[in-house]
Amino acid sequence: MAKAQVQRMSRLMVKTLRDDPADAEVLSHKLLVRAGYVRRTAAGIWSWLPLGKKVLANVERVVREEMDAIGAQEVTLPALLPKEPYEATGRWTEYGAELFRLNDRKGGDYLLGPTHEEIFTLLVKDQCTSYKDLPVILYQIQSKYRDEARPRAGILRGREFLMKDSYSFDLEDEGLAHSYALHRAAYQKIFQRLGLDHRICAATAGAMGGSKSEEFLAPAAAGEDTFADCPNCDYAANTEAVSFALKPVDATGAAALEEIPTPDTPTIETLAAHLNVQASETLKNLLVKVDGEIVAVGVPGDREVDLDKVEAHFAPAAVELVTAEDFEGRDDLVRGYVGPQGLEKVQYIADPRVAPGTAWITGANKTGVHAKNVVAGRDFEVDEYVDVVVVQEGDPCPACGTGLKLDRAIEIGHIFQLGRKYADAFQLDVLGQNGKPVRVTMGSYGIGVSRAVAALAEQHADDKGLVWPEEIAPADVHVVAAGKALQTELALEVSDLLAEAGVRVLVDDRPGISPGVKFTDSELIGVPKILVAGRRSGDRVLELKDRRTGEREELTVEEAVARLTPSA
Repeated sequence: MAKAQVQRMSRLMVKTLRDDPADAEVLSHKLLVRAGYVRRTAAGIWSWLPLGKKVLANVERVVREEMDAIGAQEVTLPALLPKEPYEATGRWTEYGAELFRLNDRKGGDYLLGPTHEEIFTLLVKDQCTSYKDLPVILYQIQSKYRDEARPRAGILRGREFLMKDSYSFDLEDEGLAHSYALHRAAYQKIFQRLGLDHRICAATAGAMGGSKSEEFLAPAAAGEDTFADCPNCDYAANTEAVSFALKPVDATGAAALEEIPTPDTPTIETLAAHLNVQASETLKNLLVKVDGEIVAVGVPGDREVDLDKVEAHFAPAAVELVTAEDFEGRDDLVRGYVGPQGLEKVQYIADPRVAPGTAWITGANKTGVHAKNVVAGRDFEVDEYVDVVVVQEGDPCPACGTGLKLDRAIEIGHIFQLGRKYADAFQLDVLGQNGKPVRVTMGSYGIGVSRAVAALAEQHADDKGLVWPEEIAPADVHVVAAGKALQTELALEVSDLLAEAGVRVLVDDRPGISPGVKFTDSELIGVPKILVAGRRSGDRVLELKDRRTGEREELTVEEAVARLTPSA
């Protein structure tokens, strides 16, 4: 077995901190900075120090091994990219302010790549001309760039981040489904090896497009995503993808629409109190502008509109809330009293809960007046049903009807069946077996490599510090010399013996540092095993501690080397 590295802390660039950084909000940010893994360079931009670089490299290694195992081929494409390919797909403008744009000295437009669908498509168009060249899966592990408005949470949401992005190219939809399944299984292996607790959740494709999309989410308090999990079946989905079945109601015999005076009731709360009814009996109508055109969104009065869902539905069109000026000159739009009946030249979308036959109390499009017994499908028509409400805990599971549970999570991976969106944009065709052009179908698959480190730090930590899983720890064992010359000599000796046996060693041989500080740092840094050369060094006896369980035992040098050496 090849000799492993001994990292001596007396020579290592690592500076631990006793206190949390003043700007740190989440656990991973605090611990990765305090333990000397990363340092902030600018807002959303981070430097990886020697210990952090080893952890990051270990995550890369696991990702690379599992991608290679499914036959994917690694390439490296530029991060500095020309404008034209992104203009061809519309993403030059769709990305908005998140896209880093720049000009060269001749005035040419460029960008820093946020993701590489366009460039990979052009690469395959150049390299693959026949059906014999496909299928192919290509991937890279590369820095990506997004100009986040509020970079936060350390490396969880930065403006520069490391990502594995891969792309599959197939001749037919069945081939795409197979490539998608290969990635899905590979991602499960990757996250299992990394030690990340994760859920596979149905997701929306959004601006990426395509027929199918799933997210890999790591449950964590610091997560920015909310997902719904069914305690009774295996259903799990990002809340943006949770659907509600449309269930029409028989409205035969429903009472006629009746307008009722409701002075000073422009809100659902004031209306429900005035009429002594539940908010769920009322119909809320939110007005938005989609590329400047007013659209009404109807939901039950006790529910909130999820604007992210509305934006995703209308993407890439721009969505914004109406202002007071938008009501001017519109007699059919009365602020605080809007109802779907009588709207003129306004598209009306509604949540499936506003099903045909359901009756509501809603605005009468007159100041101080509402209407009751307003029946969907009789008194107004819904142009399109869209799941637009904010999902709540207890909402029925779309699969089995059990009340859903909600939790926070970090998105660590996302896979898409893109279909032919990008192939169409660049006329990506190959000659088929019959000599005729065949339009290629694509998949896109991402893993946040640097984000995975943060997710691991969120999930694998205690009140003393980090507790890295063995696969990605910066070392296999942290040897601590308690202070005296004899103890340091023994620590270095056992470190060399372990390295000869292929064990990666971090040894704390810093002179002039108290044993208490060294012990504290060993727990903060989080290597899985801690081997202490302490009071029994004269007897060549060391103490082995398991960082995760806290279990301790005394071992001779020979026993320690045997215990810590990996089996062949």
